[in-house]
Amino acid sequence: MMPDKANIVEVGLRDGLQNETVSVPTEIKLQLIEMLIDSGLTTIEATSFVSPKWVPQMADHNEVMAALPQTDKVNFPVLTPNIKGFENAVAAGAKEVAVFAAASESFSQKNINCSIEESFQRFEPIIQAAKQNNIKVRGYISCVLGCPYEGDIEVTKVKAVADHLYQAGCYQISLGDTIGVGTPEKAKSLIEVVAKDIPVENIAVHFHDTYGQALANIYACMQLGVNNIDSSIGGLGGCPYAKGASGNVATEDVVYMLHGMGIDSGIDLDKLVNASHYISQFLNRENNSKVSRAILAKQKK
Repeated sequence: MMPDKANIVEVGLRDGLQNETVSVPTEIKLQLIEMLIDSGLTTIEATSFVSPKWVPQMADHNEVMAALPQTDKVNFPVLTPNIKGFENAVAAGAKEVAVFAAASESFSQKNINCSIEESFQRFEPIIQAAKQNNIKVRGYISCVLGCPYEGDIEVTKVKAVADHLYQAGCYQISLGDTIGVGTPEKAKSLIEVVAKDIPVENIAVHFHDTYGQALANIYACMQLGVNNIDSSIGGLGGCPYAKGASGNVATEDVVYMLHGMGIDSGIDLDKLVNASHYISQFLNRENNSKVSRAILAKQKK
């Protein structure tokens, strides 16, 4: 069942940068987007319409949306945590949005301050409004293979959330291993259960690389026909509400693996690596400057 083509959803601009302490200027984000498009990526999660109070890195969402290239060849989904965020996203020109829930009650409370059931009530108005505006909705599920507060998560709980999102109208369900504790056999078991009622072509995987298992997990899921893969340029990211969660799997690593297996990604690996170097060099430079300023301030004291 190994697919002959894979679809990459680039999440570095949102899920990647939101966890960086260095403030990334809008112009840097836009240059990165241009480089990612030039590499061949056709789905790039552009930003998040969340309150700047909670995620300062996404405070420039309107500016980013206004400057995006006008093209039908690239999708720019945005995260919308509530109906207000959705309305702001639509006003900014969004044509695809994403909502999120968790498979863990504890994580749901820590992340979005509500129960899983209450999160359903939050995103259902978004999905209804999206249908009226002909806007596609993607559904994220966090902690599908483990939770920092509850440990292992029962597969049946993940399936219940996935089924709810899919039946509500999400065209694709992204299964997120938020703290990166999954291993290949567990990942395959998860897909086997979720795919009982959701077509495998409507399932995506979103692995963090905390224990170096992300590529192995992706490969295992692809053996069952999964061909939608979330990844982040340079492996940027993590989760501010999940202690110990390291970065997402790097897009360039995923593409390298796909090409080595003869699977088409439609992406130029060299150009992708250049994009990774661009954002990594910026962040390293800013982080080094931040450390230097802190040392100087301490010396002055």
